[in-house]
Amino acid sequence: QRKNPFSNDERLASKPVHTHRGDPAYGRPPEGSKTEQRGKDAHSHVGKEVEELCLIIRSTGEKGEDGHVSVTFRQLFETYVTISNKVVGILLRARKHGLVHFEGEMLWQGKDDDVIITLL
Repeated sequence: QRKNPFSNDERLASKPVHTHRGDPAYGRPPEGSKTEQRGKDAHSHVGKEVEELCLIIRSTGEKGEDGHVSVTFRQLFETYVTISNKVVGILLRARKHGLVHFEGEMLWQGKDDDVIITLL
């Protein structure tokens, strides 16, 4: 089926059925589609949560001799969990973007309560 019978979007009928790994459209929703817009909205929402996390670290943490603000995972979790239940996922995203640093691959409540999270 070249056209989705459940879609009113006529532009999809002219798109190739398969894309290949080198193709810039590979793994991406059709341009201008609702799926593309939902992805952009989700990306924007996560970006705002990362900013909020950094602000919370700055306000609850302590400034060290190196000028960086640090907080323990326990302190951050207790403060941030009332705002969002995705604190670990947001921390991982912030680390991926070079905004925070902490040791370990993943943080677990209880086990990693004393791990220091540094705002970069």
